[in-house]
Amino acid sequence: MSKILFVNNDGAGFAETLELAEGETIGELFGRMVCGSAGDYRIKVNGQIVPRDYSLQAGDKVSVTPTKIEGAR
Repeated sequence: MSKILFVNNDGAGFAETLELAEGETIGELFGRMVCGSAGDYRIKVNGQIVPRDYSLQAGDKVSVTPTKIEGAR
């Protein structure tokens, strides 16, 4: 198993080290870590926007940031 750093910028935000299944994609990771539609978030790996089928690698840094902040107009 490989490990990545997952940074969730939704609400208070948090960062944690996660273990991945072999060949896990960014789409699969998003599905198990975030409630909501991927279209409502900016999802980056190592600072770059990647396709949903990008296979995560050991040491990747994933950040998830909502595109709309609750209460904003």
